[in-house]
Amino acid sequence: MGDSELDGPDGLPPPPPVPPNVVPIKVEPVKKVSKPKRVPMARTGLGNKGNKIQLLTNHFKVAVSNADGYFFHYCVSLFYEDDRPVESKGVGRKVLDRVQETYASELAGKDFAYDGEKSLFTVGPLPQTKLEFTVVLDEMSSNRNTGNGSPAGNGSPNDADRKRMRRPYHSKTFKVELSFAAKIPMQAIGNALRGQESENSQEALRVLDIILRQHAAKQGCLLVRQSFFHNNPKNFADLGGGVLGCRGFHSSFRATQGGLSLNIDVSTSMIIQPGPVVDFLINNQGVRDPGGIDWAKAKRTLKNLRIKASPSNMEYKITGLSELPCDRQTFSMKQRNGRDANGDGEPEMIEMTITDYFVNIRRMELVYSGPLPCINVGKPKRPTYIPIELCTLVSLQRYTKALSVQQRSSLVEKSRQKPQERMAALTEAMKTNNYDAEPALRASGVTISSQFTQVEGRVLQPPRLKFGKGEDFTPRNGRWNISNKVFVEPIKVERWAIVNFSARCDIRGLVRDLTRLGEQKGMMIEPPFDVFEESPQSRRAPPPARVEEMFQQIRAKLPGAPQFLLCLLPERKNCNIYGPWKKKNLADLGIVTQCAAPSRVNDNYLTNVLLKINAKLGGLNSVLAIEHSCSIPFVSKVPTMILGMDVSHGSPGQSDIPSVAAVVSSRHWPSISRYRASVRTQSPKVEMVDNLFKPISDTEDDGIIRELLLDFYTSSKKRKPEQIIIFRDGVSESQFNQVLNIELDQIIEACKFLDEKWSPKFTVIIAQKNHHSKFFQPNSPDNVPPGTVIDNKICHPRNNDFYMCAHAGMIGTTRPAHYHVLLDEIGFSADELQELVHNLSYVYQRSTTAISIVAPVAYAHLAATQVSTFTKFDEMSETSSSHGGMTSVGSAPVPELPRLHENVRSSMFFC
Repeated sequence: MGDSELDGPDGLPPPPPVPPNVVPIKVEPVKKVSKPKRVPMARTGLGNKGNKIQLLTNHFKVAVSNADGYFFHYCVSLFYEDDRPVESKGVGRKVLDRVQETYASELAGKDFAYDGEKSLFTVGPLPQTKLEFTVVLDEMSSNRNTGNGSPAGNGSPNDADRKRMRRPYHSKTFKVELSFAAKIPMQAIGNALRGQESENSQEALRVLDIILRQHAAKQGCLLVRQSFFHNNPKNFADLGGGVLGCRGFHSSFRATQGGLSLNIDVSTSMIIQPGPVVDFLINNQGVRDPGGIDWAKAKRTLKNLRIKASPSNMEYKITGLSELPCDRQTFSMKQRNGRDANGDGEPEMIEMTITDYFVNIRRMELVYSGPLPCINVGKPKRPTYIPIELCTLVSLQRYTKALSVQQRSSLVEKSRQKPQERMAALTEAMKTNNYDAEPALRASGVTISSQFTQVEGRVLQPPRLKFGKGEDFTPRNGRWNISNKVFVEPIKVERWAIVNFSARCDIRGLVRDLTRLGEQKGMMIEPPFDVFEESPQSRRAPPPARVEEMFQQIRAKLPGAPQFLLCLLPERKNCNIYGPWKKKNLADLGIVTQCAAPSRVNDNYLTNVLLKINAKLGGLNSVLAIEHSCSIPFVSKVPTMILGMDVSHGSPGQSDIPSVAAVVSSRHWPSISRYRASVRTQSPKVEMVDNLFKPISDTEDDGIIRELLLDFYTSSKKRKPEQIIIFRDGVSESQFNQVLNIELDQIIEACKFLDEKWSPKFTVIIAQKNHHSKFFQPNSPDNVPPGTVIDNKICHPRNNDFYMCAHAGMIGTTRPAHYHVLLDEIGFSADELQELVHNLSYVYQRSTTAISIVAPVAYAHLAATQVSTFTKFDEMSETSSSHGGMTSVGSAPVPELPRLHENVRSSMFFC
C-alpha cells in the first residue's frame, strides 16, 4: 500500500487533471456473467472388471405403441352447489367417477387418468377446452366423502333420526369444471429413452404413474405416494400398540438404457388396527381395560380418524370426545307429541342423556359405554355424539406417528422376505394387478411385460485387508473373522473407569473378559481406576440429573480427566440416559466414551465393543492392503480428501425438531480409513446442508468445510487436498441439481476463502439406499454375492449411475446401493470408480463385514444420529449452545447444538 494511505480522505491519491478537449465515453453497463449451471454428467463408459453373472431384476419391460399421440392435461375445480370450493380430500375421485358415468358422450367417450386432486389427463383432447358438469352423489355421510362433519349437519341424534325418516339418503350436488392446461407429447417418453430428458418426459411418465394409481384406487386401495395397499387381512402384521404393518406394492415407470420399464417392489405402510375403537385404545395405550385409558391422550390419537357407526353403517370422521361420560352427557331434544302448558303448539324441549336416547328411544342395547366418553363426529359448535361401543375404526387408515423401538424391530422382522419369497410376491402382484384391463393404459398404447428383466452383473474381487503383525487377509463372502488377528494399530487403554447405571452386572467378569480379548487384539488394557455405581435412589431422577450426579462422584474420586469411560446402560436400545450421557462427555468434558448393555455379554459382543473403543481412541482395526502400500488409483498419489454428507430429520411425527447435518472427512492422507465429523443443526426437514460455508466476518468462516479442511491439512503433514471426493447421502433425483449448484458452490467458496488461488478437483457422487430396484439370482435361493455391480440395462439412459451390492445380504433381500456420479473432474474410469466405492465399503471400523454403503456415508449417518440424541430439543434453550446464538435458514431460528469439545472433535466418536 505504501504511502498512498495518507493521500486522499479514503486513502487514494488525488485524480490527475482532465485535459480540456476530452469527450467523456459512456460506460457500457457491465453484464453480470451468470455462472453456467452444472448438470449431472453423462456416462463415460461401462466397467469391465469382475466375473460376469446373470441376474433378474424387478423391472418389467413396457412397450408404448401410441408414440405420436398427446396427453392432454386439464385442471379440475370442484364446488358445492353454493359455489364454495370443495376443500376435503377423497371426494374428488367419487365425483369424477360420477362425471364419467353421467356425461360419457360430452367427454367423447374418453377414459381419463385423475390424480385425485387438481389434475386430469386424457389421451387426445376433450371436445372443448373448458367443460362444466353438475353431478349428485347419494348417501354422503362421511367427512372423507363430503367435507361435512356430522351425520346430517345437525346437533342431536334425534334430529338426525327425524331427517333419516323423512329422507332415506342424504345427497349432495357438486359442480365440476375442467379447463385445458397443457399438451404433453408422448414422444417425450421416447426422447427420455434416448437420454434427452425434459419437463415433458417427466410429465409424460407422471401421467403413466397416475394411471396406475387410479387403477389401484378403483380397487379400493390405500394410496401412499407411489405405493398402494389392498384391504386384505393376510397382508397385515400386528406390530403392537394398535398398529399394523400393511404390505403392499410400490410402482413407478422409469426410463432406462433398455427402454421404458415399470419398477414394482414390495413396500410396507403402517395402519391403525381396524375394529372397535375401545380395543384399539386398549392396545395403543397398553392398558388392561377401558378403565385404564388416558382419555386426553385418546382424544389426540383419535382425532380425524374415520369410523363406521352401527347399526346404520354410516361413515364419519372423529372430531373429538364428549366432555362428560355417555350416561351424563346431555343434549336438548324436541318432545315429539308433547305440547307445552300454554298450548301454543310449540314442541317442548327436554334434556336427555346420550345413553337414555340410544337405549330408550332408539331401543339399542349399550353394554359398556355408560361411564366412557362418547365419540364426537360433529362440528365444534354443533357436536354429534355416538356411544363408543357403536363405533368401529375403518380399515386402511395410515398411522403416521413415530414407531417405538419394539414396533420398529417387529416391523423389520415381519416385513423381511427372502429373495425367492419376494419374487413370488411380485409375480403374484403382476397377475392380480391385471394392467391389461386398465382402459387408460390401453388408450395410451402401453403394454407391460409380466417377466422380470434379465441383466448382467459383475462380481468384483474383495480387497485384501491388512491386520497387525504384517498379516494380510482376503475376506470371503464379504466377511472376516478377527478372533486370531491383531489390530493393525491397537491403542493402549490406561486412565479409564467404569460407570454403571445398570443394576444387574458382573463387572469383575466383564473387566476380565475385556482385558483378555483386548490382549489377543494387541490392546493393552490396564485395570480400571474405579467402578462408579449409581445409587438406587438416583434411578428415579430425570436422566440429565442422573448423569450429573454420576459425574460428581467421578470428580470426587478421579485425580484428573480419564482417557476413556465405559458406561453400562440398563437396556440396549433407546435408553433415556444415552443422550444426556453422550452430551456431557462429548460436548462438555471432551471424554471418549463407549456405552454397552450387559444383558447379553459374550466374547463376540465384547470383541465388537473393542472394535469401537480402539477406533474411538485413535487406533485402527484393519486397513486395505492397497491403502497401506499407497497404491489406490488417483487417491494415493495426490492429496485427496473424502467427504461423507448426510442430514438426519426428526421422526415422522415430530415436524418441529431441527434436522441435524453431519459431514465426515478423511484425515491423515494417504489413509482412507480415518475420519472425523462436523455436525450442525438446521431448519426442520431441510435436506440441503446449510452451514457448509458460513462467513461471519471478512476473515472468519464458521462453516463445516473450513473446520474439516484445516484438520486435513494439519493431520496430513501440511498438505492441502488437491482432490475432494464427495459422497452425498439421501437426496432424490429432483435435488441432484441443488447438490451440484448450491452445496458444491459453498464447498468451493469455503476453499477459496482459505486460499484464493487454490482450486481442488471435485468428484461428486450421490449414494441412495431408498429406492426400489432389487436383484435376484435366477435359480438360487441366495442373495446376490457381495461385490456385485450393475451398470447396464436398467440404469439411466444418459446419466452416470450404477448399482452395487457390496455386502452379503444375510436376511431378507439385499438392498443394493444406487450410486449416481454427478461430476468427475478427477477423471476416474468406470472400473476405477466402482473399485473405489467397493473398497470404501471395507474400511468401516465398527464391523468385520463389508457394509452396504461406503463407510464415509455410514459414518455421517451415525454422527448425525448420535449428536441428535444429545438433547431432547424441547428442553433446549438458546443458551445451551456453547456458541450462543441461533442458526437460521430463512424461516424460524433453530436452536444450535452444543459443539463437540476440542479433545474429542477429531476422534471417531461416532464409531
